[in-house]
Amino acid sequence: MLSAKNGFGPEYASPDDSAFIPKYRAACFCGKVRYEVSAEPVDAKLCHCRACQTLHGAPMQWAAIFHKHHVRFTAGLDLLRFYNSEQGMNERILPCKVSCNQCGTPIADEGRRMWLAFPTLFDFGPGTEMPDSFKPTCHIFYGQRAADSCDNLPKWSGHKNHSARL
Repeated sequence: MLSAKNGFGPEYASPDDSAFIPKYRAACFCGKVRYEVSAEPVDAKLCHCRACQTLHGAPMQWAAIFHKHHVRFTAGLDLLRFYNSEQGMNERILPCKVSCNQCGTPIADEGRRMWLAFPTLFDFGPGTEMPDSFKPTCHIFYGQRAADSCDNLPKWSGHKNHSARL
């Protein structure tokens, strides 16, 4: 159950956890939904699947991936909106898209075990360059791309290391 008391769920860090040391902070456009992470991303990727293109109104989605226990919400739990694209339902059925109900900002993709955060929502501080750990390591679902990407990152037909490399 989603509530301010337990945070986002038992798999997430509790707002009352004194051992949680925030490393990075993120917020939606209006600033009403805010969360922190206590670790570096496990990975970062660029997804070219049709669902990400349509839901983001962009040629690809960029996500930095965190374990859920490294994420804690500090504001706006009551403003979270969920959308399960597989079932076309506005419910927290995992995996799902998470956005701010107030300003509409896409916040993250919530997986069954992971939190796929959008790096552009993080505040790294004035004049601070984005850490390398947030930079993409690959392209996934590249066969569905809307535009070519001219970089040296590996390009996968599906998920990284679980599909053909293109």
